[in-house]
Amino acid sequence: MRITKEMEKGTTKFPLSRWEVAVGLAVVVSFVFGLVGVYLSMPPSDYSFLKLPRTIEELQLLRDHLENYASDYTIQVLVGYCMVYIFMQTFMIPGTIFMSLLAGALFGVFQGVALVVFAATAGASSCYFLSKLIGRPLAFSLWPDKLNYFQAQVSKRRKKLLNYMLFLRVTPTLPNTFINVASPIVDVPYHIFFLATSIGLIPAAYVTVKAGIALGELRSIGDLYDFQSIATLFFIGIVSVTPTFLTKNRAPEYEADFKLKEEDN
Repeated sequence: MRITKEMEKGTTKFPLSRWEVAVGLAVVVSFVFGLVGVYLSMPPSDYSFLKLPRTIEELQLLRDHLENYASDYTIQVLVGYCMVYIFMQTFMIPGTIFMSLLAGALFGVFQGVALVVFAATAGASSCYFLSKLIGRPLAFSLWPDKLNYFQAQVSKRRKKLLNYMLFLRVTPTLPNTFINVASPIVDVPYHIFFLATSIGLIPAAYVTVKAGIALGELRSIGDLYDFQSIATLFFIGIVSVTPTFLTKNRAPEYEADFKLKEEDN
């Protein structure tokens, strides 16, 4: 297959060319200018609290400060939130789960879910197109075996590809970061990628955003998903691939996906 042949040509040098690095930097600069614009439109104050949260305590502190601005400077908070979320998704920066919790804490369930799904889909799309332009050598360097596997699975499911991509989005079978980067490389059409992302992220977004409303009761990220939440996500994932299960000799292929996820962990 094409991926296998390209991997055989791989070298140990830095995987991106100067032009590819320049494209990546241009995207970073555009996000920086956007955030600077948001900052300049806010009232003078001490914004030292603005940093990406890495713990529940840091997230609670950020929520407490942003609540003071969310009502009077709603547009700036929304734009800043979306740009940070999209930036994190585009460049595979971990911690978007904290951003989803923050959406619930600041905007409530329905607005929070809409905001998270929009930002997550936009960020995944940005990552998709950036990967399409410059991501191939970097992806080969990071995930050579997994890319080869993913292409094989996508090729087997061309007729039911939307169901398969929905299954991947709803369930934790493959990391979302890998799906965002690898999809254009293994020729997943963008309309399939977009639909699977925008629809498939809704259940998990709802669970996380709803938990953000009771942020003060959380002690760790592990408290997010109880048995009922996990069972619901699993049920939705099974429903999404039912058409594929109804075709003969398809079920064993999904078992292989779970094995790959376990090996990755």
